[in-house]
Amino acid sequence: MEATPTLYTERLILRPLELPDAEAIQQQFPNWEVVRYLNALVPWPYPADGALTYLRDIALPAIAAGKEWHWSIRLKSAPEQLIGNISLMDEQDNNRGFWLGPKWQGQGLMTEASAAVTEYWFETLDRSVMRVPKAAPNLGSRKLSERTGMRLIHSDEGDFVSGRFPRDLWEITREEWLQQH
Repeated sequence: MEATPTLYTERLILRPLELPDAEAIQQQFPNWEVVRYLNALVPWPYPADGALTYLRDIALPAIAAGKEWHWSIRLKSAPEQLIGNISLMDEQDNNRGFWLGPKWQGQGLMTEASAAVTEYWFETLDRSVMRVPKAAPNLGSRKLSERTGMRLIHSDEGDFVSGRFPRDLWEITREEWLQQH
């Protein structure tokens, strides 16, 4: 597999994550509005070296192994500023994850970023299905799944940074995605 490419949308640059991104992630990520609905595997309070440790020990080795694809999210109007992260994972029932700094939420940016990486998942990686777990109370994420044609296929409970909640599993198949595009 080739190196993860830079992806472009109308307003965004999705640049492959690099170790030097750790400082910018560390500035944006440890925010309750960002982490509260993430998997409980995310340490909280977030350690001072959390972003560096995550990139060095988890994300970059998974990229090198061809099992994950991670991008920083940047505005075309301010390409030097990292505002979030979006990832694809070759895991059972967990294929996409993301976070966005609160200042940039509610502007449709994550819908734009998600569309670009979902296209990469189906067209470049040639995957047959995308499944995305999420905390049921995370209404913004739920609305994104609904807007993008995903459907709820399973509910159970899961552990998140802010506690135990109902967890929903959303899905879209390659065929469904192709019909929309």
